[in-house]
Amino acid sequence: MERQKSLNLLSHSFFCEEEVAYYRQMEELIAKYLQFQKIERNASKHTLSSYGRDLRQLMEFASAELQTECDLLSAESIDRLLIRLWLGELSEQGLKRSTIARKVAAVRSFFKYLYSRGFIGKNPAQLLIIPKKEKRLPKTVSASEMDEMMNLCDLTDPSQVQDRAILELFYSTGIRLSELTSLNVTDLNLTQHLVTVFGKGRKERSVPLGARASEALKNQLINRNKLLTGKSDADAKKALFLSSSGQRIYPRKVQRLVQSYLIRVSEVTQKSPHTLRHSFATHLLDAGADIRIIKEFLGHSSLASTQIYTHTSVERLKQVYKQAHPRADH
Repeated sequence: MERQKSLNLLSHSFFCEEEVAYYRQMEELIAKYLQFQKIERNASKHTLSSYGRDLRQLMEFASAELQTECDLLSAESIDRLLIRLWLGELSEQGLKRSTIARKVAAVRSFFKYLYSRGFIGKNPAQLLIIPKKEKRLPKTVSASEMDEMMNLCDLTDPSQVQDRAILELFYSTGIRLSELTSLNVTDLNLTQHLVTVFGKGRKERSVPLGARASEALKNQLINRNKLLTGKSDADAKKALFLSSSGQRIYPRKVQRLVQSYLIRVSEVTQKSPHTLRHSFATHLLDAGADIRIIKEFLGHSSLASTQIYTHTSVERLKQVYKQAHPRADH
């Protein structure tokens, strides 16, 4: 869709034929790069969409800047200074460091690809530094609020039987939203209380299920046929969770579902599936679980990604100390 918008823009009369040709060449390079990311790097749809949007944003900025110098847009004409000017403008717009960091990562990866494939003779993004992201402590829900939320589900209603299974699964395993929506019935092993999850880069991992999650998922398997419809396709018939139309459940539906339950039990500012993932990890750590084990549960490739939960626990300890110790006032 983003690519089509860019190509449609070229139909306007203020572009000369030569500019259109160069613009199309850049679009083709971006398309080849995204195809490489999809096939060779197994990038997710979300990553492909974000990277494509970031690169086309740079392309539009570069085109406008180069026009002022009577130059034409091409991969060779985008130099390090031009990229830095673009990043400076993004910073002035007030974009978060995490957003800018992703854009830098996209640009670095794109030009590395172009250089390695011989499309350019010099890599202008080689020395770009990815800005450090802001350290934001994860938002979590208390165990008592989680219990209250689970009890909101009416288990005589087929759709709410599924709601309960989704909520229990999120909290029992800490899996990501994309991992949950891609689950098939065959990924469950309720005899051994395990679920097979395919994470980022299609990395497979087995995650243990708690007793309550296993029970909720048993109910979901019994209940699931009631959610199938005449419109359910072959993929839906394999899916563990279904939408109201009888197709495989989609991410936005799950996001709304989680938000609708969290809003009734918690004042946490972030009401999303990721909040349940954060709660899973934080509650395990608070109970004494080894952070290296939590890393495996979450599917993190690096322990550094899991370390943020140690900060959450330290902050919680400080809060408890301040409230409980008679000489804690500062």
